[in-house]
Amino acid sequence: MESAFASLPSRRNIAVSRLRIALTYLWRHGHLPDVDNPQTFTEHVQHRKLFDRDLRMAGLSDKVAVKQIVAECIGADWLIPTLWQGEILPETPVWPSPFVVKARHGCNQIAFVWDDKPNWEAIRRKANRWMAGRYGFWLDEWMYSRIPRGVMVEPFVGDGRTLPVDYKFYVFGGRVQFIQVHLGRGGQHRWILLDRNWKRVSSLTNDADPSPPMTLPRMIEAAEALAVGFDFVRVDLYEIAGRPLFGEMTFYPGSGLDRFDPVSLDIIIGRHWSEAKAARQI
Repeated sequence: MESAFASLPSRRNIAVSRLRIALTYLWRHGHLPDVDNPQTFTEHVQHRKLFDRDLRMAGLSDKVAVKQIVAECIGADWLIPTLWQGEILPETPVWPSPFVVKARHGCNQIAFVWDDKPNWEAIRRKANRWMAGRYGFWLDEWMYSRIPRGVMVEPFVGDGRTLPVDYKFYVFGGRVQFIQVHLGRGGQHRWILLDRNWKRVSSLTNDADPSPPMTLPRMIEAAEALAVGFDFVRVDLYEIAGRPLFGEMTFYPGSGLDRFDPVSLDIIIGRHWSEAKAARQI
């Protein structure tokens, strides 16, 4: 039977990755990470990048392959349909606008098509760059090297040209502990972090607390079902016209380089990861 885990890289490659991770972490956080005994959330992400070779992470982060897994786990009604997927975009778009073009093998590789006269050649060139690049290599995000490179097209699910609110569920040991609500995506982007009871924990904005989505209990249940078997995974969901939809699953949020406000929150969230990891070893 094929192992669900890939072998670790050579000692030399680990040493190179360890140095690169230390330098990027120092640049963003102002101090070196303890990757061998991680305590904070962002340190746990670095540890995962160095040592976690669970192949399931690749399948769940593959924006094409994950849809079958989601359909089997929580139902096909959670899925945004795939209009097309392949390696090279066709010479002319054949899908009704608005729609979204994205890479299946990376994050933040996306183009929006709002009308029937887009600059299609520019979008095709951008997609070709996605295909040519080694996503995640410089940040030592191993998992992405195991996802087939590709491009996909989905219908846009926002309102007009407004991107939908993004609900990011932080799941530790199969239990949602925090929900990060992203507002103003594509414009004045900001986020608010709440606990599972919808109490504000942290924010980089003065916005009033957002109203919880109508389907919050279902979203929590779905995120926990998808996260079974992992110390930590972030499950991103939307709610469109009262209907919850699956977005993606993320195993290296911000590559562990985004700072928390307050910084002490990094320790608090990291404690949940440490406890989930310890529970699996009992």
